[in-house]
Amino acid sequence: MASDRDPFVIVGGGIAGVTCAEQLASQFPSEEVYLLTASPLVKTVTNFKQVSKTLEEFNVEEQPSSVLEGKYPNLKVIQSTVKLLQVKQHLVQTENGQTFHYKKLCLCSGARPKLLTQDNPHVLGIRDTDSAQEFQKRLSKAKRIVVVGNGGIALELVYEIEGCEVIWAIKDKAIGNTFFDAGAAQFLIPSLEPDKKDRSLPCKRARYTTDKTGGQSGVSGELGSALGPDWHEGVELRGAEKSSSRTHMEYECEVEKIYTQQDFFMSDLNKENSKLGMWPVYVQLTNGMAYGCDFIVSATGVVPNTDPFLCGNNFELAADHGLKVDDHMRTSEQDVYAAGEVCTIGWEPSPLWQQMRLWTQARQMGWYAARCMAAEVLEESIDLDFCFELFSHITKFFNYKVVLLGKFNAQGLGQDHELLVRCTKGREYVKVVLSGGRMLGAVLIGDSDLEETFENLILNQMDLSRYGEELLNPNIDIEDYFD
Repeated sequence: MASDRDPFVIVGGGIAGVTCAEQLASQFPSEEVYLLTASPLVKTVTNFKQVSKTLEEFNVEEQPSSVLEGKYPNLKVIQSTVKLLQVKQHLVQTENGQTFHYKKLCLCSGARPKLLTQDNPHVLGIRDTDSAQEFQKRLSKAKRIVVVGNGGIALELVYEIEGCEVIWAIKDKAIGNTFFDAGAAQFLIPSLEPDKKDRSLPCKRARYTTDKTGGQSGVSGELGSALGPDWHEGVELRGAEKSSSRTHMEYECEVEKIYTQQDFFMSDLNKENSKLGMWPVYVQLTNGMAYGCDFIVSATGVVPNTDPFLCGNNFELAADHGLKVDDHMRTSEQDVYAAGEVCTIGWEPSPLWQQMRLWTQARQMGWYAARCMAAEVLEESIDLDFCFELFSHITKFFNYKVVLLGKFNAQGLGQDHELLVRCTKGREYVKVVLSGGRMLGAVLIGDSDLEETFENLILNQMDLSRYGEELLNPNIDIEDYFD
């Protein structure tokens, strides 16, 4: 059993773990807090700004662990991975031989890339700083790469690359399926043209109903951006060619097979595609297309990193292999909490919120887990935090500000909704999701400055039926209208 003198232990030096450790260290200045991390650098939140009730903006910076220890004298960072967890004994053992008995433990070990194939030197997953640097090094000598995946990392990567041809294999009908509908994808695609010029054409508004074929994709937890929202800033993503990059999309397909140069020349595929030329690696796609390239980027999502903790313990896992947590971030094992990408919520979420493995939620979960741990130690009650009331996320894609609110992709609404869209090519794309006359979600691309108004309309659930399409009329100042 744990004793009151045992420390708090947090596993993982990402945003969830660091946020949790900082919160506990500041709330319990006389108690020891240990943060166990595999990396010499930890990820910290800087320039935090509360944009509205639920929207928050911040930068993610990698800092030496000494910076954290300097801020909190009772916080000790241990650089080592976890070798063994024995929850009955409240004991964690690290690879470097240290043993920690904990009072409360929070697992924030993140997720690992779901690679197309393991141990293939021509397939690179981009997940952390090391893999991003390796990618930069390889790209500098490359003339053509194949990017597989359609999440945040793939979107940013394809946009930022210069001087290299990109073949982008996407399993969906449109780019950015996790974040956008096909309309938003069409708005963004001109940004991939070599000149990437900013063009503005007259505004068009339209009203849509649901795509009967199921094109309204739901949100999955298939996001792999553990690098941070602006990981490519200051990293030159330039290939070996002097010309601008060209991007070619292959939609609704996946990788069927990967060939080494030797295997390819001995295969039937070579006889059918003898004009593919000499490349280090070849990819055959399920749509019948084949390409040679310098290397393949696997950006096909992540798997919660639970493996180090399962042996000998009895954690309840969700269908996506995440540690199932209740509405106080507790796992099924006593005194063990989890936050960030490693966990999956086990409570019935608000109708306007869904879990996505994003930076904002990692920070919120780490902060809330620390508060729940503290409340239990102090024997206080605590309510589910307001941040779980409405899904909200600010990011940047293709150099546009992107704000996602509520059921922004009509997740789980079936046919029972309609969409209002306003689009000015090269400037903005605004979409609202309505059901029964009430706003349930919104996507704002560009500088529309409507996020706070729309957030209020979603939270208030005001009946907007009488406004119809006028809701998005660019000649009406909607902010004044509803303030």
